[in-house]
Amino acid sequence: MSMTRYPSLAGRTVIITGGGSGIGAAFTRAFAANGARVGVIDLDTDASLALVEEIAATGAPRPVFARCDLLDIPALQATMADLHGALGDAAVLVNNAANDRRQDFLEVSEAEFDWALAVNFKHHYFTAQAVVPQMRRLGHGSIINMSSVAWMGGGPRMQAYSAAKAAVVGFTNSLARDIGQWRIRVNAIAPGMVITPRQRELWYQDESLIAAGRARQCLPDAIEPEDIAAIGLFLASDDSKLITKQCFQVNGGSR
Repeated sequence: MSMTRYPSLAGRTVIITGGGSGIGAAFTRAFAANGARVGVIDLDTDASLALVEEIAATGAPRPVFARCDLLDIPALQATMADLHGALGDAAVLVNNAANDRRQDFLEVSEAEFDWALAVNFKHHYFTAQAVVPQMRRLGHGSIINMSSVAWMGGGPRMQAYSAAKAAVVGFTNSLARDIGQWRIRVNAIAPGMVITPRQRELWYQDESLIAAGRARQCLPDAIEPEDIAAIGLFLASDDSKLITKQCFQVNGGSR
């Protein structure tokens, strides 16, 4: 199945957190294929650089990789400034980075709780804070925040993660209200069960768990990272210029 191309994305600067692997890599490939100038923020240097070379070999614009620990907010702010210097004003921000580590509720320490909220939500706030002035100069922009169906359906052993992903939607709605006057749109995407290599290694080693998850969907097909990237492209493009303050579920009709 061929993907829609969006001419409005060509030449635009797109910043993607966690863009080196998994769903983030699908975003990076998709935006680059549409001619965007992509900045990738990730901790995994090897995976990110391999992805950069893979994309460059296709003839698409070579992404710019910046290694950064998103838990270190001053470092993140410096990284955002560096990418701005390299790529210019950002028209699109994809807040993708997250970690859905399972935790036993009664055993979670304060430090583990703070980590879960920081890695799954806090950096959204500060990356958005960095790009909004850039988008104001451009006169338009699209911020895409990654949520999850986990907070809607009550994912087990995911209380802190679910709380963070619910916070993402609250943040999305409030920010959309404040910055819409500058034609900056803010939306969220809530994926369903996407089995990346990391997911398979950590949580879905048993194929029966995958089958059970897909059985809860209305549609029988597996949800792929590219399916999430597809709606991200639409929300970033001018084709969705009047869509803001929404959370889009890509879950095959589950729940």
